[in-house]
Amino acid sequence: MNQTRNKKIGIFDSGLGGLYVARAVHKAMPEYDYVYMGDTMNVPYGGRSSEVIYQFSENAIRHLFEAHACDLVVIACNTASVTALAKLQREFLPQNYPDKRILGVIVPTLESATELGATQIGLIATEYTISSKIYDEEIAKITPSARIFGQPTPLLVPLIENQGEKYMDIVLNDYLEPIIEKGLDSLILGCTHYIAIKDQVRDMTHHRVRVLSQDEIIPPKLRDYLHRHPEMEERLSKNGTFSVFATDVSPSFLKNVQKLMGEGYIAQQVDY
Repeated sequence: MNQTRNKKIGIFDSGLGGLYVARAVHKAMPEYDYVYMGDTMNVPYGGRSSEVIYQFSENAIRHLFEAHACDLVVIACNTASVTALAKLQREFLPQNYPDKRILGVIVPTLESATELGATQIGLIATEYTISSKIYDEEIAKITPSARIFGQPTPLLVPLIENQGEKYMDIVLNDYLEPIIEKGLDSLILGCTHYIAIKDQVRDMTHHRVRVLSQDEIIPPKLRDYLHRHPEMEERLSKNGTFSVFATDVSPSFLKNVQKLMGEGYIAQQVDY
């Protein structure tokens, strides 16, 4: 007999970027109930110590579990996935919430790349994600013959968040040229913010390189996960709701939420 369907899907990010993934998931599976949590008070995570990033991530996920009845949380933030996901799955869940689950974005992204036959894979991401070598480590487990060519792109997030579109082409070209020359077959956009510029990247590479964007990867991967885990799917409520919360609802964050989700959306401030 099925459990009562009263649990939600949480999507967590350090700020705004994960909302692109959340929007795509909601569009692909609109029947479920979603809670988006942006830790906008502490964004960006990239310059923080690993201990602090872990604590921020644990705090947000605990809040999603306890205050918003989430049984499944997707960490849409690449930095948090790099730093916190493994420990959260290995220690935090078994000790505190053994029936709940936390998923990341890095392994599904690499699985999608290898399913498409990618072996020469470019990666643009934050300095933190590139220097962690997590993409290199994970691809070695999936397809040892594949190679990752990482390029830190620190200027992209500030440009995306501050309407810097007119400067984007020159900055992107500067970042992309050195790695495109390495003969890539694929290019991973390794930060959820970069979803906003995926079309520009595709145009700039003249579509010669397969550009992998996490808003196109995560929805089918999450659908597949729920199909393979009916014990989780049977807990999820289906009222088609989508709520946005943040630790600091600034005017710019609210403006971006409405730009992405529609004018009627509001973001509620939380303190945990």
